[in-house]
Amino acid sequence: MGRGRNGGAEPSGRARELVRGAYDNHVHVNPDVIGRRVDDLELARRFGEMGLGGFTLKSHYVPTAERASVVRSAVGGVNVIGAIALNAAVGGMNALAVEIAAREGARFVWMPTVDAVNEVRRIEEGSGGRKLPLWAKLQRELKEKGLRVDPVPVVDETGAVLPETREVLRVVAEHGMVLATGHLSRDEIFAVVEAAREEGVRSIVVTHPEFPSQNLSAEDQIRLVEQGALMERCFAPAYGGKVSWEVMFENIRAVGAENSFLSTDLGQPANPPVEDGIALMADRLLEAGFSEEEVRIMAVENTRRLAERVPV
Repeated sequence: MGRGRNGGAEPSGRARELVRGAYDNHVHVNPDVIGRRVDDLELARRFGEMGLGGFTLKSHYVPTAERASVVRSAVGGVNVIGAIALNAAVGGMNALAVEIAAREGARFVWMPTVDAVNEVRRIEEGSGGRKLPLWAKLQRELKEKGLRVDPVPVVDETGAVLPETREVLRVVAEHGMVLATGHLSRDEIFAVVEAAREEGVRSIVVTHPEFPSQNLSAEDQIRLVEQGALMERCFAPAYGGKVSWEVMFENIRAVGAENSFLSTDLGQPANPPVEDGIALMADRLLEAGFSEEEVRIMAVENTRRLAERVPV
């Protein structure tokens, strides 16, 4: 890696070439209610220049399928994908919202993120001196304005998956969408993954399993992989120090590259350019001893399988 834009790291030519055709299935870009470093149209142009396949637009607050359709029309050669996150702003566990998103072409459905019971509890208990994420600051602003922002449960007090969660899972299965676990807790993740398989969901992603609010052990990740889930390895949390690179690498080795995929979770103004993230991650993996074949499986093959409606 060299020095690049804004004095940050520049991916190597080897990494750039290795990740050609990759999708980044977790980006946060403008337009958004939170300030981002790039907009979707410009990012599509940059992805085209880098030879990347496409990206999935993630918003914590609004469905993005319509935006994705506009960007695809405006910028040819890059596949931009829509999604929905089941937070309070879209009605939480709202099967109707998922149905409409699916009919508009959305591919990814995230379980609650900013409004996950697990995440809300963690933020309310205090950041422990840690810097609050941008979305947590927005959540506080909304509540200070007197707006009702309730946590979105996915299980009941006994840990059983709620009927409305199963209704959502049935819609996901019917439309062949990808289910991502969002910011659920460990026990919620296991419950939802089991229910998703029962309801016929074929593509399941465990969202950043090393993230502090998930913090899944290697043993937990192996169990989830055995149930058919794919583990997401995110650049931004590791780059920002919330996740240990070494722990992430150990978990990849434990479950196998074939059961992991790379994404960035980038778009924050202080972080590296979104289009550099997958290649920067490839450099770190190569430095850690992963083979080019393993990196390509995680960066390209598995991201394309998720994005292009090939069952995992």
